[in-house]
Parts: sequence; C-alpha cells; structure tokens
Amino acid sequence: MEKEISQAVIRRMPRYYRYLGELLDAGVDRISSNELSSRMRVTASQIRQDLNNFGGFGQQGYGYNVRYLYDEIGKILGLDRTHNMIVVGVGNLGQAIANYVKFEKLGFCIVGLFDIDPSLRGKQVRGLFVQMLEELPAFLEDHTVEIAALTIPKENAEATAKQLQSLGIGAIWNFAHVDLDCVEGLVVENVHLSDSLMQLSYNIANHNDR
Repeated sequence: MEKEISQAVIRRMPRYYRYLGELLDAGVDRISSNELSSRMRVTASQIRQDLNNFGGFGQQGYGYNVRYLYDEIGKILGLDRTHNMIVVGVGNLGQAIANYVKFEKLGFCIVGLFDIDPSLRGKQVRGLFVQMLEELPAFLEDHTVEIAALTIPKENAEATAKQLQSLGIGAIWNFAHVDLDCVEGLVVENVHLSDSLMQLSYNIANHNDR
C-alpha cells in the first residue's frame, strides 16, 4: 500500500518547484536545506521531512542538486506530461485563465472554451473560438481532455461538474463559489479567490494593530 501524503505537504510542493526554478534562472547549481529554508520561510527540518516523503533527494554535506530536485518535483507534480484542459464559463475570469500563457509552459494546454451564453459563440480568445456547452460531446470525440476549469455561477456548478464527468472529464479546477467535493469520483481543486483576499485583510488588520 502506498504511503498517504498529506495535503499540507502537497500544497508546499509547487512552492518548492517555483523557488527552485528561480534558483536555476539565477545559475545556482546546489543548495542546502538551510539556504532553501531562509528563502522559503519554511524550516529546514520541514523541507527535509517533506522531501523524504518522496525519497529525500539530498546528500549529506552536499545539499540538493537544484536541477535534479526541480525535475524530480516536476515529475511528482505531473508536470513532465501535457494536461489538456478546457474552460467552461468564458466571462472575465474564464478569459483571463485562457489568456495566461504560463499555464502552457507548465504543461497545461487549453484546447477549448465553452459557455451557454449564445452572445459569446464565436468570440476568439488567444486563438480559440468560444463554443456552446452543448457542442462539448462532439468536441470530445476528437479531443482528449483531462481537466475542466469551471468559472460559472455556483448554482450551476454541481450539475455541470456531473455532466463533465459523464463525458469522461476526470478533474475539475473549480472557481465557482461552492465546494464540489460532494461529486464522487471527480478529482477537484476548489479555488476561492475571496478566501485569499480575506486572509490578506486579516494580515493587514493584525499588521496595523502591532
């Protein structure tokens, strides 16, 4: 039986990947857990514990080979392959996601845009034309899609997620203002932008109170 990795550890892995990428850009070949700790504001012990979940990767007295660790974390995160993705809901947020070029550099390739608003039919966003959601089954006959980014009102989110699942899409990146953990069998990442803003508000208030 494979070891269960905690979500807290998984949430830190993209940060490691990002910081290691910055180190590579700066020409750094190796780094100790203490040096990485000071950059990431995570204890060296925590870094070692996190990486030991996946095999360790470090050498005592040497530290970590930055390129090797960057590539290995990329594999852990599934970034060594392409993930085809569609956007369902092509309002302002959906268009912003479609326009964000860095997703493609990470291997997330947006291959289709879908909505239910007829006024959006044929609108072009970064070379893709918006199609109606009813056209998705035919689209999937010719395209393999792993992920759907959902940027629609919360009232429609669960039914749409189940519809996407029935069409063979197994993962939802959910920006609707409702958690979709109740949809059995789907891999879901719920993103609440307002939660991050409220955390910022809390930190501002506590900073000003010091």
